[in-house]
Amino acid sequence: MFTGIIKSIGRVHNIIIKKNIYFLFIRTSKYFLADLNIGQSISSNGCCLTITNLYKNILVFNIIINTLNITTFKKVKIGDYLNLEKPLKIQDFIGGHIVTGHITGIAIINKIRNYIYYRILWIKPYDMHLMNYILEKGSICIDGVSLTIDKKLTNKFSVNIIPETLLKTTLSKKKINDDVNLEVDFYTKTIIETVKILHKNNNKYT
Repeated sequence: MFTGIIKSIGRVHNIIIKKNIYFLFIRTSKYFLADLNIGQSISSNGCCLTITNLYKNILVFNIIINTLNITTFKKVKIGDYLNLEKPLKIQDFIGGHIVTGHITGIAIINKIRNYIYYRILWIKPYDMHLMNYILEKGSICIDGVSLTIDKKLTNKFSVNIIPETLLKTTLSKKKINDDVNLEVDFYTKTIIETVKILHKNNNKYT
């Protein structure tokens, strides 16, 4: 589990593809790596990945084809920046919301409004079914960052990015037509799907 509060920004140091395995090498600060071990999970741009190697200030992850197909990792290049977060500890403050690290879809940024102290991103999921779980003032995880949904239209939604988030995440570098990983709020999705099932069952017996 994660909270969507980014702890470090990493940079893609190398990418190696062997057969069906994709090896991703991410350089980050030694401070972030200090208490990590092989086998632990890290949220990388919102996707839960397992550390397969660790040395100096480089993390190594193996990404299988299925994960590549449903995330933005298929477009990641050497030199790209990624949001990183360690798993939630029981005693930690939950500053964002509960995030599983299981990506539910990819979306495209189709509008950006820049202001003096903040920016607004308009985001459109490729899978319109995900809009069912996106509610105004609800939670959303974008590239691993916990955010509040500001406005919702039929096929897109907006989020406001405050200065602290711009400073500590890669959202300050995003451009129009960039893809991002989405994770809709698990509890919102569960409640909506449960209500649908109950409604369907009630109609069946009336």
